[in-house]
Amino acid sequence: MTLEHIIFIPGVALIGVIIGYTLGSRAVRAEFERLKRRARE
Repeated sequence: MTLEHIIFIPGVALIGVIIGYTLGSRAVRAEFERLKRRARE
């Protein structure tokens, strides 16, 4: 393995984790707000 692989692969994996966390947390917040509105009705 070259030095590029040692740097590139964990970097791409880290970017994927960050994007997944961002999208997942946004979806959870939206669902929580939807449930709060439904409980008020």
